[in-house]
Amino acid sequence: MNESVILASASPRRRELLKLIVPTFETAVSDAEEQVQAPKDLPLEQLPEFFARVKAEDIAARYPNQLVIGSDTGVLAPGADGQLQLLGKPVDEADARRMLRLLSGQKHWVSTGCCLCYQGRSRSFSEIAEVEFYPLTDADIDAYIATKEPMDKAGSYGIQGYGALLVKGIRGDFYTIMGLPVARLNREIQSWMKEIM
Repeated sequence: MNESVILASASPRRRELLKLIVPTFETAVSDAEEQVQAPKDLPLEQLPEFFARVKAEDIAARYPNQLVIGSDTGVLAPGADGQLQLLGKPVDEADARRMLRLLSGQKHWVSTGCCLCYQGRSRSFSEIAEVEFYPLTDADIDAYIATKEPMDKAGSYGIQGYGALLVKGIRGDFYTIMGLPVARLNREIQSWMKEIM
């Protein structure tokens, strides 16, 4: 089975983490999520799972006899009006600065959705972890943005890098925050493959 696994992601972090479960796999990138709109009534915390499914099913259509794993991560943070908003990757440094100011001194939630596809069947799930940031000064934010680390991360930070210096505490699975909940994913793969084989 190891040779027939495909990770539907270009993320180096997800590649690194998937090696804990599957030593050998291929990667294939889908742009299907850019062409699909999520249902308007879908709760924000379920959007990453929805897009993980879109990506996995797109790749699985090309490789129906291989196990395809899709994943997507979003950061949920209270906006100025108190309503939760989903933060994706920043479009530029000003957007990264806006997100980091929003997260400063606050708790937020990271939702990572995963989807497994194999021979026309699929299974998906979400994991959510809570993160609390220290209060950040403008100098803290500028110094972090200068590292360039925020620019390809949901919520404009990576907990496994310099972003660790911003984090006061977490509640939940650390790897969910990194973008692939490996312990849950491992169990889901094992139980699902037993069901369908």
